[in-house]
Amino acid sequence: MGETAVILPGTASDEVFVSSVFAGPLAAVGLDLLAVPPRPGKDLVSDHLAALDLAGEDGPIVVGGVSLGAHLAAEWALLHPDRCAGVLLAMPAWHGPGGDAPAAVAARTGADTVDALGVEATLAVATEGVAPWLADELRRAWRRHGEGLAPSLRAAAGHPAPNRAELTRLRVPAGVAACTDDPVHPLAVARSWAAALPFASLGTTTLTALGADRESLGRATILAWLRAGGRPT
Repeated sequence: MGETAVILPGTASDEVFVSSVFAGPLAAVGLDLLAVPPRPGKDLVSDHLAALDLAGEDGPIVVGGVSLGAHLAAEWALLHPDRCAGVLLAMPAWHGPGGDAPAAVAARTGADTVDALGVEATLAVATEGVAPWLADELRRAWRRHGEGLAPSLRAAAGHPAPNRAELTRLRVPAGVAACTDDPVHPLAVARSWAAALPFASLGTTTLTALGADRESLGRATILAWLRAGGRPT
């Protein structure tokens, strides 16, 4: 195994959230974290994949991500099986085209609202009635994306995730994790990913636990990876 895990953020999220989730749990199993910052805009997807290309130049790496980041990590691993030592897949949101998946619908709706109202007014709508921790995450990350927020959301919603048949070809240890109370990233999707992957295990937490302890999601993902046969150096 490589000594570094390269983790991509979710749509309109950032490396700050990724670090809060994964840095501690990865260190506990002897892996350093490279949390990839987003480059907001229409090229978000290709920029993330290019970051993995660069990180994997010197030998096999563990790759992973949250939501869109999980989709892209799996996609990259399928394209570069000789350069991937394992995958950490937190909160996958759909298979194949996004279509009517809740996360894809939310991304498209969010992009339209940003175009119509601007980032601040959209944040006021998006954070109404949500848990305070999540509202804080949205405010920080969305403001960082600025004018790149809407095109980032559209790029994510329009990019297909690996389908089930493709996932069956990913023959490295895979940890998959979901929050059981998350309607945007349904547990059923994570279960389907874990069932399709040849060497995978599923871990779970809750959004309530994540709000109190960001590392709960990282621990669930990494413990699933270890159960699937993942081994740090």
